[in-house]
Amino acid sequence: MRPLAWLVLAGIVFVTISPIGLRPHTVTTVDFDRALAYAVTGFIFVLGYPKQWKLIVLLLAFGAVAIEALQYLSPTRHARLHDGIIKGMGAAIGAMAAHGLLKIRARKAAPKAPAEPASSSAALD
Repeated sequence: MRPLAWLVLAGIVFVTISPIGLRPHTVTTVDFDRALAYAVTGFIFVLGYPKQWKLIVLLLAFGAVAIEALQYLSPTRHARLHDGIIKGMGAAIGAMAAHGLLKIRARKAAPKAPAEPASSSAALD
Protein backbone atom coordinates (compact mmCIF):
# COMPACT_ATOMS: atom_id res chain seq x y z
CA MET A 1 0.00 0.00 0.00
CA ARG A 2 2.85 2.40 0.71
CA PRO A 3 4.04 2.76 -2.91
CA LEU A 4 0.44 3.14 -4.07
CA ALA A 5 -0.18 5.88 -1.49
CA TRP A 6 2.84 7.85 -2.65
CA LEU A 7 1.90 7.34 -6.30
CA VAL A 8 -1.62 8.63 -5.69
CA LEU A 9 -0.25 11.64 -3.80
CA ALA A 10 2.16 12.38 -6.67
CA GLY A 11 -0.80 12.22 -9.06
CA ILE A 12 -2.72 14.70 -6.92
CA VAL A 13 0.22 17.10 -6.86
CA PHE A 14 0.54 16.84 -10.64
CA VAL A 15 -3.16 17.43 -11.25
CA THR A 16 -3.24 20.30 -8.75
CA ILE A 17 -0.37 22.32 -10.19
CA SER A 18 -0.55 21.36 -13.87
CA PRO A 19 -2.21 23.68 -16.37
CA ILE A 20 -6.00 23.70 -16.14
CA GLY A 21 -6.34 21.88 -19.46
CA LEU A 22 -4.67 18.78 -17.99
CA ARG A 23 -7.11 18.53 -15.09
CA PRO A 24 -9.38 15.49 -15.39
CA HIS A 25 -13.07 16.18 -15.87
CA THR A 26 -15.76 14.10 -14.20
CA VAL A 27 -19.53 14.17 -13.92
CA THR A 28 -19.54 15.10 -10.23
CA THR A 29 -19.01 18.49 -8.64
CA VAL A 30 -15.48 19.82 -8.32
CA ASP A 31 -15.69 19.89 -4.51
CA PHE A 32 -16.79 16.25 -4.43
CA ASP A 33 -13.92 15.30 -6.76
CA ARG A 34 -11.41 17.05 -4.52
CA ALA A 35 -12.76 15.55 -1.31
CA LEU A 36 -12.95 12.07 -2.82
CA ALA A 37 -9.40 12.20 -4.20
CA TYR A 38 -8.01 13.16 -0.81
CA ALA A 39 -10.27 10.70 1.04
CA VAL A 40 -8.89 7.87 -1.10
CA THR A 41 -5.36 9.14 -0.48
CA GLY A 42 -5.87 9.32 3.27
CA PHE A 43 -7.44 5.85 3.27
CA ILE A 44 -4.53 4.30 1.36
CA PHE A 45 -1.90 6.07 3.47
CA VAL A 46 -3.43 4.76 6.71
CA LEU A 47 -3.56 1.24 5.28
CA GLY A 48 0.13 1.60 4.46
CA TYR A 49 1.12 3.29 7.72
CA PRO A 50 -1.52 2.19 10.25
CA LYS A 51 0.35 3.24 13.40
CA GLN A 52 0.79 6.81 12.13
CA TRP A 53 -2.86 7.52 11.31
CA LYS A 54 -3.04 10.71 13.40
CA LEU A 55 0.10 12.08 11.80
CA ILE A 56 -1.27 11.20 8.37
CA VAL A 57 -4.45 13.17 9.08
CA LEU A 58 -2.41 16.22 10.09
CA LEU A 59 0.10 16.02 7.26
CA LEU A 60 -2.47 15.45 4.54
CA ALA A 61 -4.74 18.19 5.86
CA PHE A 62 -1.96 20.75 6.04
CA GLY A 63 -0.41 19.35 2.88
CA ALA A 64 -3.68 19.85 1.01
CA VAL A 65 -3.56 23.56 1.77
CA ALA A 66 0.14 23.73 0.87
CA ILE A 67 -0.38 21.88 -2.41
CA GLU A 68 -3.28 24.20 -3.18
CA ALA A 69 -0.94 27.16 -2.64
CA LEU A 70 1.42 25.68 -5.25
CA GLN A 71 -1.15 26.69 -7.85
CA TYR A 72 0.29 30.20 -7.63
CA LEU A 73 3.17 28.77 -9.70
CA SER A 74 0.85 28.03 -12.62
CA PRO A 75 -0.48 31.00 -14.62
CA THR A 76 -3.67 29.12 -15.56
CA ARG A 77 -4.60 28.06 -12.02
CA HIS A 78 -5.81 29.89 -8.93
CA ALA A 79 -5.38 28.82 -5.32
CA ARG A 80 -8.35 29.08 -2.98
CA LEU A 81 -8.46 28.40 0.74
CA HIS A 82 -11.91 26.84 0.32
CA ASP A 83 -10.46 24.19 -2.00
CA GLY A 84 -7.65 23.41 0.44
CA ILE A 85 -10.13 23.00 3.30
CA ILE A 86 -12.33 20.65 1.23
CA LYS A 87 -9.27 18.58 0.35
CA GLY A 88 -8.08 18.50 3.97
CA MET A 89 -11.48 17.39 5.21
CA GLY A 90 -11.57 14.65 2.59
CA ALA A 91 -8.13 13.43 3.69
CA ALA A 92 -9.23 13.35 7.33
CA ILE A 93 -12.43 11.44 6.52
CA GLY A 94 -10.57 8.87 4.44
CA ALA A 95 -7.83 8.40 7.02
CA MET A 96 -10.32 8.01 9.87
CA ALA A 97 -12.38 5.55 7.82
CA ALA A 98 -9.31 3.39 7.23
CA HIS A 99 -8.38 3.59 10.91
CA GLY A 100 -11.90 2.49 11.86
CA LEU A 101 -11.77 -0.37 9.38
CA LEU A 102 -8.43 -1.54 10.76
CA LYS A 103 -9.80 -1.47 14.32
CA ILE A 104 -12.82 -3.54 13.30
CA ARG A 105 -10.61 -6.06 11.52
CA ALA A 106 -8.32 -6.29 14.55
CA ARG A 107 -11.27 -6.99 16.86
CA LYS A 108 -12.57 -9.72 14.58
CA ALA A 109 -9.12 -11.29 14.32
CA ALA A 110 -8.49 -11.20 18.08
CA PRO A 111 -8.79 -14.60 19.72
CA LYS A 112 -11.93 -15.08 21.75
CA ALA A 113 -11.49 -15.38 25.51
CA PRO A 114 -12.32 -18.89 26.69
CA ALA A 115 -15.62 -19.20 28.53
CA GLU A 116 -15.19 -19.47 32.26
CA PRO A 117 -16.43 -22.70 33.81
CA ALA A 118 -19.55 -22.46 35.91
CA SER A 119 -18.72 -21.81 39.53
CA SER A 120 -19.47 -24.49 42.09
CA SER A 121 -21.92 -22.27 43.95
CA ALA A 122 -23.97 -21.79 40.77
CA ALA A 123 -24.14 -25.54 40.32
CA LEU A 124 -25.63 -25.93 43.81
CA ASP A 125 -28.54 -23.60 43.15
